[in-house]
Amino acid sequence: MNAKQIYADRLMSADEAVRLVRSGSDLALGMAVAEPPALLAALARRAEAGDVQDLRVWYLLSQAHAGSTILRRDRLGAIQPRCVFMSGVERALVAADPSAEALIDFVPCAFSGSPRLLRDELALDSCILTVSPMDENGYFSFGVANDYTSVAAHCARTVIVEVNPAMPRVACSTPLHISQVSAVVENRAALLSFGEQGMSAEDETIAGYIAELVDDGACLQMGIGNLPAAVCRLIGNRAELGIHTELLTPSLAGLVHSGAVTNRRKATHPGRSVFTFAMGDEPFYRWMDGNAQLYSLPVDIVNDPAEIGRNDHVVSVNATIQVDLQGACNSEFMAGRQHSAAGGQLDFVRGANASRHGVSVIACRSTARGGTVSRIVPRLDGPVTTPRNDVHWVVTEHGAANLRGKSLRERADLLIGLADPKFRDELARAL
Repeated sequence: MNAKQIYADRLMSADEAVRLVRSGSDLALGMAVAEPPALLAALARRAEAGDVQDLRVWYLLSQAHAGSTILRRDRLGAIQPRCVFMSGVERALVAADPSAEALIDFVPCAFSGSPRLLRDELALDSCILTVSPMDENGYFSFGVANDYTSVAAHCARTVIVEVNPAMPRVACSTPLHISQVSAVVENRAALLSFGEQGMSAEDETIAGYIAELVDDGACLQMGIGNLPAAVCRLIGNRAELGIHTELLTPSLAGLVHSGAVTNRRKATHPGRSVFTFAMGDEPFYRWMDGNAQLYSLPVDIVNDPAEIGRNDHVVSVNATIQVDLQGACNSEFMAGRQHSAAGGQLDFVRGANASRHGVSVIACRSTARGGTVSRIVPRLDGPVTTPRNDVHWVVTEHGAANLRGKSLRERADLLIGLADPKFRDELARAL
């Protein structure tokens, strides 16, 4: 039977497709922009009707489609979130009803460990995700979300794809064949769009310090948010840059457009920008579609410190919530609650440390809550996301400090210098 015939045989409505999802089982949800809106709406209808119970949904970085369907407060219980990275969806749920926190199970796990978790630690029953249209050979592209999604799709007993023409086709190592798919649902819908927010003066200053650490030939990893975008704007005059990043963004794409990124000096996948997931806007997704300069891989490969470190001059830029006076960072816990997760921060810190002439940057504004709280603290309020042994550069609007090779006393002095001046005496007394 040819691919087109298999496709036709497995094509059905979203309501029919989610009937294949079993109560009491483990389901993996496509990440971020790969959330399948039609399938999620149909699954929510099943939960509302009492037709599915005790469904454990595994995911990272939920977005609006999940938030308006299966992650609504009245669906929790029938739907049991197994969240590996908290987003604004979960935070809003808990803010509206603190009792919802007990119904959201946060699972500590590095982003790079999520494929192994789904593949080896669970008997994964089903996976639902958005894919690009099938090609002439019967393959779907994972588009903007290879990450753990591709691994889940290859190991789940039941795979249900939502085919969306808006999903860009991106080359990857292990595309999904129609023969591996249990059900196909077609849905033409705009992909979720993410734009930059307004920059603060502090962020612009921090970006300037970071840009000074980026030389010609650097291989870039940029985290999420306005700060990495500002850094990208400031390094557009660099030459022969490369990209090996967890997250691909329009700001990194801008460096490709400008010619600053060529990827020629990379040891891994030379000539191509490597990523594991992407978030942007509609022009960005169009640019990705069929772009031979892009290559996506599962997150356990992209975020492997050994793989990252094969490239020279890696520059890794990530944000944090708190830095203690020894250099340890809490990047995931705020106001007594889990705020996000460890993600891939430590993976890229260690990958940059393993890279010849590599630079790892952890950045934050020196204060929070309108300047009333210092982010440089004597002791962290939450877990250690990045240990002091691994931290290289710390940057705030008050400067940049290289902690490598520094004693505890030297680190404390440098970090106090990065704090807001009104907190420096208090921090010095805490030593």
